[in-house]
Amino acid sequence: MSVQAPSAVVLIRPHFFSPNPETAHDNAFQSRDAGHDAALVAEAAYAEVTQVAGTLEAQGIAVHLFDDDGPGRPDSVFPNNWISTHAGGHVALYPMHAPNRRTERRGDIVEMLKQRYRVQDVVDYSGLELDDVFLEGTGAMVLDHAARIAYVARSRRADPIALERFCTNFGYEPIVFDASDENGTPIYHTNVMMCIATDFALVGLDLIESPARRSHVVERLAAQDRQVLALDRDQIRNYAGNAIELHGRNGRMLALSRRALGSLTAEQRRIIEQSCTILPLDVPTIELAGGSVRCMLAGIHLDRRAAFTSQAAAAA
Repeated sequence: MSVQAPSAVVLIRPHFFSPNPETAHDNAFQSRDAGHDAALVAEAAYAEVTQVAGTLEAQGIAVHLFDDDGPGRPDSVFPNNWISTHAGGHVALYPMHAPNRRTERRGDIVEMLKQRYRVQDVVDYSGLELDDVFLEGTGAMVLDHAARIAYVARSRRADPIALERFCTNFGYEPIVFDASDENGTPIYHTNVMMCIATDFALVGLDLIESPARRSHVVERLAAQDRQVLALDRDQIRNYAGNAIELHGRNGRMLALSRRALGSLTAEQRRIIEQSCTILPLDVPTIELAGGSVRCMLAGIHLDRRAAFTSQAAAAA
């Protein structure tokens, strides 16, 4: 099993999904088309999450699917921004920039993790919201679990104070850089431009403004015997960086959207397929909100409790 590729995820199925007006000002990936029928968008998003859950389960991924029927949480489909889990039984809860995202944090999900997995502690950073300090989980940080490095593109959603606290508490080295699109707009979440798998990394290198910092990122990623695949700006716009490596019944796979897969070159696919099966997922409605497959999946890097391990084996 790879420390980078979880075999279980948390997935939220929203009843009232929509692009979030409170996050549109700094999320250049988000759709600003007001012509979409709200009810149809919500219905389509619900169906897409249902299909994603079934596809992942068919591949042997344990999916903990939770419904969200709250109308005031348009981005609840993206739980990786408010929770992360870590080997050794550690859980982190994060401070969110948009006020209407702060109620996405759910005690029932934390309790589920405690019941089914070995959880030693829960570190809650959400109180930092009172001081306008934010760190939106594994959206703001892309974590190299093997090398213990947190890669972070500077933004209002990745405050250096919160980042320092996380890295100190969880034992990660921060590598911070400035990254922006062709219009000079800062990248709002690092995970739209970077995916770290066991044997390769997908990175929008051209978006990193400093050539020296760009070289440093490549050097540190390659130090783990990874092949670094550079994504161009068009591929980043199509969410090719917003992918996640998972470990299923038949080994490792790279989960990404069908739109993202369509933007990859034949050579990039060939390199990925040397170590992973590519698993495309259809989430065009979800992508209207400015996030894709990686944003939807909160990976579980915790050990299962014995009772639930036995039950999972029996079910398989």
